[in-house]
Amino acid sequence: MKPKAEKDPEYLSTLERGLRVLRAFDEHDPEMRLSEVAAKADLSPAVARRCLNTLVSLGYVGQYGRNFLLKPEVLAFGSAFMSSMNIEHVVAPSLQQLRDETGDSASLAVLAGTDILYLAHVSTKRQIRLGASVGTRFPAHATSLGKAILAFRPDSEIEDFITRCEWKAFTRNTITDPDNFRERLMRVRTQGYDSTREELDMGIISLAVPIFDARHFAIAAINCSTTTGRTNEQEMIASRLDYLRTAAREIQQALRRWPALLHAVG
Repeated sequence: MKPKAEKDPEYLSTLERGLRVLRAFDEHDPEMRLSEVAAKADLSPAVARRCLNTLVSLGYVGQYGRNFLLKPEVLAFGSAFMSSMNIEHVVAPSLQQLRDETGDSASLAVLAGTDILYLAHVSTKRQIRLGASVGTRFPAHATSLGKAILAFRPDSEIEDFITRCEWKAFTRNTITDPDNFRERLMRVRTQGYDSTREELDMGIISLAVPIFDARHFAIAAINCSTTTGRTNEQEMIASRLDYLRTAAREIQQALRRWPALLHAVG
């Protein structure tokens, strides 16, 4: 997404363009030619070329023939965040306990634009078609995690999300109507959780609760997810919701003891 024009004299447009080039690479386009990078990053070929050449020199981008691709050095950014925020000690123990109690995979995610971004994930040995790991992004409107966060954000933020959301239908159950989405969020706000059945992908069922800061502002959400072959929506709520709420309280308490992570996700 191209950011809005900045008026701040301290804003470095060159840095912003370089970051746009880095973010152009993904699972769909792991290798691209200059023209493809320029188009995807919404830059002129000349600007994209200068950004790529600089990133190649720094070791973050590699060149293979006429194609460019990310180098492992980019992992240093994510590694620095994970280690400095101490996520493994603050969040992972509660998610591992949740996984052990339910037999489902468990995750923590934050809102990133119109997506959710996974910061922690504990999987099971069961294989599902739509896997997740730290750094995975999914459209928030199609996930229980996204709705569990958005429902406890101010109404102005909800309306801003609705305006920017692309409303892509991933299955026949995906909510693509803004009015229906508003109604769903109001129901989540009342009941304190969201459950989804085959909204992001067929065969996946998920239950999520919010993580609050001291202002009762939803800064994140945790979920447990499994396949429809193991359980149904009603049984999942009945058997997992208490475990989820316990894990959420533990993480909220841990975040108060680690303000750097609380400030980062908040």
